Formats: sequence, structure tokens, C-alpha cells
Amino acid sequence: MSITSPCLGIHRRITLSQFRLETEKKAILKILLILSKVQSVLANMIEVIFTLDYEIYGNGEGSLRELVYEPAAKLMEVFNKFENRFVAFVEAAELEKIQEHRSDKAIDQVRGQIEDLYKHGFEIGLHIHPQWYNAQRENGKWALDYSEYNLCVLPRERIRQIVDKSIGFLRNVLGDSVFKPLSFRAGNWLFQPALPVAGVLAEHGVRVDSSVFKGGLQRQQGLDYRRALKNGYFWRFATEVNVEDTQGTLLELPIYTQMVPFWKMATGKRIGLQQKSGGRVKSGKGRFSRLTDFLRFRYPQKLDFCRMTKDELTSMMDRVLEEDQASPTEYRPIVAIGHTKDLVDTETVEAFLSYLDKKKIPVTTFEKIYPKVAQG
Repeated sequence: MSITSPCLGIHRRITLSQFRLETEKKAILKILLILSKVQSVLANMIEVIFTLDYEIYGNGEGSLRELVYEPAAKLMEVFNKFENRFVAFVEAAELEKIQEHRSDKAIDQVRGQIEDLYKHGFEIGLHIHPQWYNAQRENGKWALDYSEYNLCVLPRERIRQIVDKSIGFLRNVLGDSVFKPLSFRAGNWLFQPALPVAGVLAEHGVRVDSSVFKGGLQRQQGLDYRRALKNGYFWRFATEVNVEDTQGTLLELPIYTQMVPFWKMATGKRIGLQQKSGGRVKSGKGRFSRLTDFLRFRYPQKLDFCRMTKDELTSMMDRVLEEDQASPTEYRPIVAIGHTKDLVDTETVEAFLSYLDKKKIPVTTFEKIYPKVAQG
């Protein structure tokens, strides 16, 4: 049996077996194309968002050039090498007060750098330490208003004033009068209680919070993120940031953590950075309260690209890859954190980016993934 097929006006005879073979080949090619597309989708089920808290020390000490401008410039260079982008959580309150008092001559360089980040596709997120807005400059030092340490416990109108002022500062720096930050991170990660601050942020166009670190506990400040341990990689929330609410206006993409034995936090690199950094002087009660936060068998270790070694970073991601193999259809946005004031080792960051590149794990931003995660 044969089949006549027209080809350029010439009739050629094809046996039935040949016809079937060609049909099967086309079907196989279609299947391979579909599998290729599925594999491509599954390969991007893990994405890493690098976030950088752009700030000096928490007590107001430190040089903008040494603690902000130079570290951020080095990180930009590393990310440009890989054609990747990070999220810069710009601490608007501190920078505005420094500018107001002209207390650091590098403020103009910092403003220029923020604008440069924005123009080159790095995401600018909103970061606020509210104790700065009532700060006074006394004898060459900053006296911060610790009564406003936690934005979430302030009256709604005061929260609105601070958010208005902070976004206004960013708009001025960026030269964009309609700029609205998509993402937010609270000072000292304090996002409890969630109301009314979540509503105020939503009114200003914020859609993503990244303050939570699962398992976190700061008794003195009322921070308790232990309930979030049972949540997924992201969730919507309304009245309580730990509790998923599909009707919530904000989306939580938490800083990625793994619960580890507390002694694993005592690495030389981490202790060295902790000793170097300035901080609020705590009372005896405050020191005891913080000590009790640490005194538990398992402690949340953040995916911190400034405080962790390359081996720690890659080991943590290896565990994520193991989870992905067990459940390959679950989307896993992994939020890494760093601080300009802690960024003394860009070689580790470069090595980690190289690891992600070899593992074909994309590096992205909240702005790029929001349409995907907003759908749930």
C-alpha cells in the first residue's frame, strides 16, 4: 500500500510505514517541546531575591562613605558582572536627617548612588527606622528618639506622617515625583502589630513586606515570628503578619531562615561583625531579655550574604534544592539579606552568585516576581 503526496508539483510515493514514521517523529518532537517548556518552568521554581539594607549603624554612628556608599558600589560591581539586580532597602529617615543637618559630607554621593541604582534597574525599597525623625544633633553625635523605635505601635496619623515623609524623600532623590516603592522592610524587622501600619503602607502603593524572619523572637520589642514557621514561602496577611489571610492587602515574602542549633550562630565572621557594629546601649533588663531570646536549642539563621561564609550560604541553598526535588511544583522565592555596614567580603557574594549561576537558580527582585506571587 502507498500514499501519493504532492511536493513542488511532483507526486512521490510514500509507503504507509514511512508515513507512520514521519507522523510519529512529529508527535515526538511536539512532546519534547512540551517537556522542554515544563522543564524550563520547573527550573525557575526557585528564585533568589538579594535585599540590601542601605544604612549606617543603628545608634547613628559611622561614616556614610565607609558604611554605605563604598560597600554598595562594590556590590553593584559584582552584580553587574553577573547581569543581576538586587533590592536596595534605602533607610530614608536617617538619610533625610543627615541631609538636613549636613552632618556627613558624603550625603550627596549617597543621593547620587541611589539615583544611579534606580536608573540601572535595581529595585528601591522603603526602609524606615522611625527613631530618626525626632533625632537631635548634640555635640557632634546623634540623639535618637527611641520612644518611636517601633513604627507599628505609633498612632495611625504619626505612621502616615513618617511614611509620607520617607517616600517624599525618595521621590526627591530619584527625581521621580510619582515613585511608589513596591516593597517595604521595617526597622529592626518590627512588623507587629500589623495594623494600622499595613493599611497605611498599602495606601501608599506598597504591596510587599519583607520584615518577617521565621522563628524570630525579640521579647523586649514584642516581636514574635515563631508562628510563621508553619507558613509557606510567601503569604498574604491582614491583621497579623504571622497569619495567612487570602484577603489581605499585603504580601509577605519573609527573609529566608533555617532553624539551627544556637551554637552555629557563633562563627568568627558573625561575631567579628557584631563587635564592629555600633548599637543602642541596652539596660541590664534589656540585655537579659535579649539573652533569653537566644537561649533556646534551635535559632533562626537568616540567609545573610554579609555575615555567612560561602560554605554556609551554599549549604543552606543545598537544603532548598533537596526540598525542591521532593516537591518540584512549589514555587520558592528565597529572600537573602545583607547590610551595607556589614559588607566587608564581596568575594563571598561573588562566589555565592557563581554557585547560583551554576545551579541555574535565577536572581531576581520583588518587582519582577510580584505578578507571579500576587496570584497565589
